[in-house]
Amino acid sequence: MKRILIIISAMAALAGCTQKDPVKEMADRVFAVAREQYSLMDTALAEDRYPRCTDEDGGLVTTADMEWWCSGFHPGSLWYIYEYTGDEKFKDMAWKYTRRLEPLLDCVCDHDIGFQINCSYGNALRLTGDSTTVVPLYVAAAHKLADRFSPQAGVIKSWNFLRNDWVYPVIIDNMMNLELLTVGARLSGESALADIARSHASTTLANHFRDDWTSWHLLDYDPENGSVRYRETVQGYAHGSAWSRGQAWALYGYTMMYRETGKEEYLEAAMNIGDMIIAKLPEDGIPYWDFNAPGTPEAMDSTAAGATLNAAAYLETPLRDASAGAIMASAFIELSTISPDEKASARYLDTARRQLLTLGSDEYLAGPGTNGYFILKHSVGNIPGNGEIDVALSYADYYFLEALVRYSKISRTE
Repeated sequence: MKRILIIISAMAALAGCTQKDPVKEMADRVFAVAREQYSLMDTALAEDRYPRCTDEDGGLVTTADMEWWCSGFHPGSLWYIYEYTGDEKFKDMAWKYTRRLEPLLDCVCDHDIGFQINCSYGNALRLTGDSTTVVPLYVAAAHKLADRFSPQAGVIKSWNFLRNDWVYPVIIDNMMNLELLTVGARLSGESALADIARSHASTTLANHFRDDWTSWHLLDYDPENGSVRYRETVQGYAHGSAWSRGQAWALYGYTMMYRETGKEEYLEAAMNIGDMIIAKLPEDGIPYWDFNAPGTPEAMDSTAAGATLNAAAYLETPLRDASAGAIMASAFIELSTISPDEKASARYLDTARRQLLTLGSDEYLAGPGTNGYFILKHSVGNIPGNGEIDVALSYADYYFLEALVRYSKISRTE
């Protein structure tokens, strides 16, 4: 009897060793779809255009030029497809769309030059080591971002356009672009670039968050004395609500800044933001477009909350935002590797697994030849602005693929 139990135990152990991780299995399938979709997209794009989103009929909208804030996500996705598959065709394709962004250095840019250059040229440098081509351009882009910094306010100005009496608007999205400065500092030896990134992150940490660790979308500063003039949530349900993609930017941004600087306050912020998000997520892990929108478990009264859109535009059934879920998943994977708390690390990785498996399901993953050749369905761009509502978005694909690449590296070491 004892011998039988030993055999059964050995067989169970062997089965455990050979059982494939469901996320890894799903990732293989996702990248197979990505190869088909992005090959088709390459044939559909005009030479000077980047994919933006799908239209109401599910077709590809190709009206974005290189100055559009998301232009770096497409080459970045191609770099991730190349990294995961090793297919040289996608390396060539990635270089093609990456090099087209070089004229950005001559444009009047905003803070999104971080997205545009880091996702494209940053991945190119990481995967090819082509420092001769990439480093001068990357450092020059970092200086363009640094030029937007106000020493008095301690933050980088986000948008060039001004409305609602704004003077110096700073959005939570800007946290994502600080990596351009920290990496640029290492590449150039210019520590002042990293100093600006730390100042922006610390000032944002002091001013952008509520007591429950949810974040406003936009703060308007007085650039002369650094005082906060307004706190708003422009693309969310209401000024006082938790717009989910804004929370995702915050989670990712402070996780990244801890990796880049080692400052404990950034790790603490990332963990507090992560725990707040986990408490608000639906069971399948994909957030509502705004955690306080009508129809959500934490819905706010529009009058009390200062709603940002007309009552006619409210949706009785709140949409999910795959883009926010993908950004969160990528951030949670990295946070799981740097948190000193083992239980917290497990919680973050479990959340990422849940999000990735949902995004890889038929509900969100497009079939080849559909969805404007994007990978993910059901993202939300800007409901108050009546734009990009329940569509495919380029940055949803980018962070989904990044998350799967990150997960594949972790799963090999577990």
